[in-house]
Amino acid sequence: MKIFYGVQGTGNGHITRARVMAKELYAAGIDVTFQFTGRPADKYFDMDIFNGYQVRSGLTFNTDKGQVNYLKTAFEAKPVTFIKDVKALDLSGYDLVISDFEPVTAWAAKNQKKPVLGIGHQYAFNHKIPRAGSDPIANQVMKYFAPADTGVGLHWHHFGQPILPPIIDTPETPKNIINNKIVVYLPFEDQQKVITLLSPFENFEFHLYSPELAHSKFDHIICNPLSREGFQKDVYDCSGIISNAGFELASEALQLGKKILAKPLHAQMEQISNAAALKQLGYGQTMHDMDISVIEQWLHDSHAIRITYPNIAKILVNWIQSDMPEMEPDFIEDIWSTVEVQHINP
Repeated sequence: MKIFYGVQGTGNGHITRARVMAKELYAAGIDVTFQFTGRPADKYFDMDIFNGYQVRSGLTFNTDKGQVNYLKTAFEAKPVTFIKDVKALDLSGYDLVISDFEPVTAWAAKNQKKPVLGIGHQYAFNHKIPRAGSDPIANQVMKYFAPADTGVGLHWHHFGQPILPPIIDTPETPKNIINNKIVVYLPFEDQQKVITLLSPFENFEFHLYSPELAHSKFDHIICNPLSREGFQKDVYDCSGIISNAGFELASEALQLGKKILAKPLHAQMEQISNAAALKQLGYGQTMHDMDISVIEQWLHDSHAIRITYPNIAKILVNWIQSDMPEMEPDFIEDIWSTVEVQHINP
């Protein structure tokens, strides 16, 4: 079997999910070609697993000071390049096309009348799940950005809908937790403002990761460049994570039993909805803006949730190899029956 797999590269969460899928696809002996779009080629890192992946421009959203700027997004879009990329992508030699909310792959397949399997968090929004911050633009983006004929939506809870748990690595439960160690990943915020906001909390050690290396004059705030290995190591033994409300990082935090403080990206319906879901489920705390009082309260609250999710990547690969039969309610229910939710106080 040959698969062409398109991945939205704007956020690291899509790439993280693709790494997990790649491992299981290769283990099953499947020939996979990966394509990434949404960021410059030199901004990808730790990509060895993808075996000669392709990069195209694609489409991305412009963010400024913690919110999506739709005007800049429209201005900086390159429709001519996008159309050329769609036309240039030849999918004729592939048995299956998969899109993780990646538009070039999705639209190329649509033009070539090849069915597309969509796998990702965004496809969960085709069902009745917690939704907030919705507007006509956001609704159209969800519908037309990367259309799929069959969508497999992923979420932290089923909400009574035919969706699956997150696709994440399933590491061992951390044995040693550093209670005052906090990982901070707020790539869409002004990093110096984040550092200033965290500076009064000298009893905590903050490990801040950002796309461009920030600089801190405070001993308890350590700044790091983006690194998958370094980030995973710090997340593994920290007690909590302050981040935007991206899906994949929160999924990893829940799997590892880390407390979560999420600040959604303004004007981004998916992140606002994720924050609403975290709050509704009691899986994490949220803040609308960078609020020092909320941060202080959260830092001194030791309550966290640990969720044990099954290996969804392996389940999906087996399903794909079985010719993708319709996911019956019993199939969905059996998967969710293995999920364990535990309240912990580190």
